Amino acid sequence: MQVLTTAFCLALTLGAYHLAKALNLRYRHPLLNVVLLGATFVIAALLVLRIPYQAYVPGRSLMTALLGPATVGLAVPLFRNRDLLRRHAPAILAGIGLGTLTSVLSAGWLATLVALPPDIVLSLLPRSVTIPFAVEIVKLHGGSQALASAFVVATGTVGSVFGATLLTWTGVRDPVARGLALGTAAHGQGTAMAFAEGPDQGTMAGLALTLAGITTTLLAPLLIRLLVPA
Repeated sequence: MQVLTTAFCLALTLGAYHLAKALNLRYRHPLLNVVLLGATFVIAALLVLRIPYQAYVPGRSLMTALLGPATVGLAVPLFRNRDLLRRHAPAILAGIGLGTLTSVLSAGWLATLVALPPDIVLSLLPRSVTIPFAVEIVKLHGGSQALASAFVVATGTVGSVFGATLLTWTGVRDPVARGLALGTAAHGQGTAMAFAEGPDQGTMAGLALTLAGITTTLLAPLLIRLLVPA
């Protein structure tokens, strides 16, 4: 029975994703974000069918396990566009480094300003890196893996919904700059939106996602001592 329920939940999630993607491609509206809309479809179906969340967990765990290989798979477009990366190396490194620091420092400062508990502050710090990086950071330094994942998903959803529109409003039209911004600020979801814009944007976003995760991981001990109250 559990196997059938897990298979149904997997099929439900894949169906919700394809439906959300079709609507996004058809209408091209920022609020028709694939992750946001797909999650809404899944939640609605679980409520209507009275399937408890606990029954959905095995399928979710299986899909979450695929995030690591998917992140590694981003190396393929990076290799294919290595000439583009070499041409813009200084700007890429500076943009990702400053963007990562700004994200972590702003989150930590606001969290401590409102006196959030230390474990929540720590779980919030890696919100702008993809889930495999964020989970490992909080696993090594304490905090809640579930909360860290939730913060990552929320950050990615907001960034992918409003990021491209905000970049357009502020006059950022260069493909390299748009990709770096989306990948640094909104990790995997931002990278998916960047690839929807074009291969150059997607490649830059994939690079930004990876380097932002590495940078945050390396700086985590120092940033935690600086931002997380003892």
